[in-house]
Amino acid sequence: MSLATVNELPELDALALFRTCCAAEPWAVGMTEGRPYADAVALHRQADALFARLSESDWLQAFAAHPKIGDMSSLQKKYAHTAALAGSEQAGAQQATADVLQRLKDGNDAYDRKFGFIFIVCATNKSAAKMLDLLEARLPNTRAQELVNAAVEQAKITHLRLDKHL
Repeated sequence: MSLATVNELPELDALALFRTCCAAEPWAVGMTEGRPYADAVALHRQADALFARLSESDWLQAFAAHPKIGDMSSLQKKYAHTAALAGSEQAGAQQATADVLQRLKDGNDAYDRKFGFIFIVCATNKSAAKMLDLLEARLPNTRAQELVNAAVEQAKITHLRLDKHL
């Protein structure tokens, strides 16, 4: 899809498109209202400006739209609207050993219990073992640190998804 097409989409279609990039409603609304975009740089600049304004609850809304790393069945069930995007982003987890996948699951469960949201990482070009290392390195952090870390990772994911739509 071209940027011109994104700019010309009916409002509800544009909103749906932006929600596939980031499920934080204020962000998707802001991206829709920010059209037309002169170029991809302007599109990404708007994305960053909107990220800076998101509240904790907005970030949590964005995080909730992600499947757990390694939980491929959730891609098919709960997240069908972003399955193609997330599936390719998590390709490294699809080739993991059973032990690594089990450790990812256990680590994700521990992370969710500790912080109240799932582990968010930009999984593109990362093996399951690398994601497990990152998860285990972040588990000792405070919730405040992890909100920031997860928001940074969400922004990376969102920018990649915007580029995929273009």
